[in-house]
Amino acid sequence: MPHQVTIKPSDHVFSVNDGETVLDAALRGGLIISYGCRNGACGSCKGKLLEGTIDYGHYQEHALPDTEKQAGLALFCQARPLTDLVILTREVAGVTGIEIRKLPARVHKMERLAPDVMGLHLRLPANDRLQFLAGQYIDLLLPGNTRRSFSMANAPHDDAFLQLHVRNYGGSFSGHVFSKMKERDILRFEGPFGTFFLREDSDKPIILLASGTGFAPIKAMVEHALHKRLQRPITLYWGCRARADLYLHELAERWQREHGIRYVPVLSEAQPGDHWTGRGGLVHHAVMEDFPDLSGFQVYACGSPVMVEAAHRDLTTTCGLPEDEFYSDSFTPSAPEAGPA
Repeated sequence: MPHQVTIKPSDHVFSVNDGETVLDAALRGGLIISYGCRNGACGSCKGKLLEGTIDYGHYQEHALPDTEKQAGLALFCQARPLTDLVILTREVAGVTGIEIRKLPARVHKMERLAPDVMGLHLRLPANDRLQFLAGQYIDLLLPGNTRRSFSMANAPHDDAFLQLHVRNYGGSFSGHVFSKMKERDILRFEGPFGTFFLREDSDKPIILLASGTGFAPIKAMVEHALHKRLQRPITLYWGCRARADLYLHELAERWQREHGIRYVPVLSEAQPGDHWTGRGGLVHHAVMEDFPDLSGFQVYACGSPVMVEAAHRDLTTTCGLPEDEFYSDSFTPSAPEAGPA
């Protein structure tokens, strides 16, 4: 039997079918609440249960600790109503009207960006384009009813191909990409998904914070900002282990040289052969050193869960970043190569 869910403070109402999650039902009803991974790992869809009871579903403990659960919080990508509900959660403007679609795509080009990072350029069917926001991701639909999520590395205006950055984690799909995939192969995908995108209704300076292949959606955001000629100051921090992991270092340097986007690469484990003279340590610590007061900024963070969680905690508690000005997409694998990457 369907249950009714009321969102506060908007008082929007939608219906949830048996076995359906709150998030899936909201999206089906055209209501966008904040979300990321959709597998109970990133915590982006966390909100408060004001009335009613739910099945909390399967989730990773760090995304919903017992203390938060006892305080009435839930992950709406996993929560399934057992009664009618009243929930408190943030709705996201700007995504309405973007259709989630299932489409085929042909592998047009494969480009080795780093020893363990492959750039895939996917061509959609003739005369077809995917409407999306810079920062969103798609799910590749694989055999066995499995999915792998990848952020798009191209801006929406540059849509002749969908660009993905695939890291070789040693799992079945990434292993296939690096050993067996070839140009002209056909893939199927669904998307776009996610609420990680550049908010253009603000004039605040922007901090972009990436680790590893979290650079992919950040690249899309930068290229979108340049295309729209946004006048807001932008600083990009990219944290990797060694110099080889900065796989598009020269592109970021060109943004700085030609467009005034400040670029700060940070290596946590620079090798002697890197001859690195730049910043070291944790990438979000570099942000804290350069911007001890973030009260007037927006921060967009994408990459490993450890980085995103630490950045959220430290930038909001130590540097005064407003809670609602931290936007993130955490690459949270449920299998070795899963999660937006």
